[in-house]
Amino acid sequence: MNVLFISLGCDKNLVDSEKMLADLAGRGYTITDDETAADVIIINTCCFINDARDESISSILEMAALRREGRCRALIVTGCLAQRYQQEILDEIPEVDAVLGASSPDRIVQAVEEALGPSQVKIVDDINRPAWTSPDRMVTTGGHYAYLKIAEGCGKRCTYCIIPYLRGSYRSVPMEALLKEAQSLADKGVKELILVAQETTLYGTDLYGEKRLHVLVRELAKIPGLYWIRLLYCYPEEIYEELIDTIASEPKCCHYLDIPIQHCNDEILRRMGRRTSKEDIIRLIGTLRERIPDIAIRTSLITGFPGETREQHEELMEFINEMEFDRLGVFPYSREDGTKAALMDGQIDEAEKESRRDELMQLQQEISLDLNSEKVGRELTVMVEGKAVDEDVYVCRTSADAPDVDSYLFLNTGMQLMSGDFIKARVTEAGEYDLIGVPADEEY
Repeated sequence: MNVLFISLGCDKNLVDSEKMLADLAGRGYTITDDETAADVIIINTCCFINDARDESISSILEMAALRREGRCRALIVTGCLAQRYQQEILDEIPEVDAVLGASSPDRIVQAVEEALGPSQVKIVDDINRPAWTSPDRMVTTGGHYAYLKIAEGCGKRCTYCIIPYLRGSYRSVPMEALLKEAQSLADKGVKELILVAQETTLYGTDLYGEKRLHVLVRELAKIPGLYWIRLLYCYPEEIYEELIDTIASEPKCCHYLDIPIQHCNDEILRRMGRRTSKEDIIRLIGTLRERIPDIAIRTSLITGFPGETREQHEELMEFINEMEFDRLGVFPYSREDGTKAALMDGQIDEAEKESRRDELMQLQQEISLDLNSEKVGRELTVMVEGKAVDEDVYVCRTSADAPDVDSYLFLNTGMQLMSGDFIKARVTEAGEYDLIGVPADEEY
């Protein structure tokens, strides 16, 4: 029986999708990317912000049309949208045969089997049940890098975020399970592991009574075949000494840290429910750059949060200009039902939010060009991602670049390289985001 699987949303959702794919394939199902050949269609959805919800609904409706025409036998919706709107989906989209909650990906085979029956099915478990620890994955990222989800849920309860209500409280995956999964990925040829969770820096606090992300990184680094270990989603107030020491001293750990600060103004941070301050953030960034001089710091911001004044926006602009983050993403505030922020006074017009976003990104573009220009002539180790069609140009990433969200180095060479290869490149040109280079031993 052929299964078409559509995975939407974040990298944490992708890990669930890859485990579900492996489970289905292990039970004899054939995975297809041809919607016209699919007997079963599964959509792993996201609803973190409005755009993600709209994309998920659009995908469901598109696949529902195929189901209505009889071109597949079952349509299953899983993930965050299924968790949040389980009954609404079944009531309003009758073509959907089953919904599977966000905490229940290990029951995907059951969902498929029951969806082929005569009645609609709802499989929704306690959102605080233990995270699925299967080591089996069908890697969909090209084979040379993979995400390792080290925890499920979140206990922060920021006022703008719906995740704790969809994914439950913070639950670390036992270290032995993660090491087994990582070994399996390395055996498949994965060379870069990207550690993800809603908040990675709290890893271990619920299981071991203390933060153990640094221990996990050191244990992962012992696995042969792994070359890069990258950390995403490290909340600034939770970054601690042993973790900084590990990033600085462990050769396999990329000198890269993703720190979502969201804002710098203390009043906005308080209204967001964040547990840090502008002074704390400045101090942390200073410490990181002192201890790890070549560290690349990525952050994300929310602009247009309820009550944000023009003066507070200008303060954020000045802060970004002073901090010179290596990588930065900006998201207009998304008003989510069920959150405290959705009920706050001072909601800002969508056009104004987008205008403020554009101002921040224009500033970051200028900062990025300046930082990139300083790299011209330098030699950097890069990982090959792929090759441009009909050109002697390879798309590569440096250790300062995470997949999909960061920049690339375009390598001009007639050499024969494969995705996942590492090569030393000399930077020859700098753009606003991307770099151009040649192999270090070639003249330019």
